[in-house]
Amino acid sequence: MEKLVQAVQNFWYDEAGATAVEYGLMVGLIAVAIIATVQALGGSLNAAFAAITAAIQAAL
Repeated sequence: MEKLVQAVQNFWYDEAGATAVEYGLMVGLIAVAIIATVQALGGSLNAAFAAITAAIQAAL
């Protein structure tokens, strides 16, 4: 019985899984922030690349 209690206590206080979940949440939030930034700046980036492309084509 003592082994069972010890096993349950070890499982309960083990934080390795919680750390992995926390890192997963951080990665997910960073991905959402990157996606939101790209969507917000997408129009202006597209216009900038179009202007650069036009300038290069005009120079050639």
